[in-house]
Amino acid sequence: MSYREGRFWQPDVTVATLVARDGQLLCVEERAGGRLVLNQPAGHLEPDESLVDAALRETREETGWHVRITHLVGTYQWKAPETQRHYLRFAFAAEPLEEIPGATLDEGIVRALWLTPQQLQAETARHRSPLVWRAVADYLGGSRHPLSLVRQLP
Repeated sequence: MSYREGRFWQPDVTVATLVARDGQLLCVEERAGGRLVLNQPAGHLEPDESLVDAALRETREETGWHVRITHLVGTYQWKAPETQRHYLRFAFAAEPLEEIPGATLDEGIVRALWLTPQQLQAETARHRSPLVWRAVADYLGGSRHPLSLVRQLP
């Protein structure tokens, strides 16, 4: 039965932030599914939150950094083979502003770290999902779209 026949379906809406500084990307090492994985600062959109606000919040909560969102890198759909959950991710580019001294990171986050794209790519087996490298590859390839493409209506 499809959603047109009355079955409700809704993807998980997530955001991710690609923060670059001195040739490195801000990443998180986190525990997920019993593994220690690498990801961008990323997480779920919360009710009544704009996509940009969600990206700012997730980055702060997972890394202890304040950032300024500059561009939309891309939107991505992915179905996790293990869970069959569907994800719709909005990836943003951002500039680091300042690190929050003594910040407490979200549960499950082991640490925030800066990695070169080469270091991150070398750890592909530890990426939380294929969304991690796809967004980085697009970012490195120059994908930058104006934030005006992402609007929250009142």
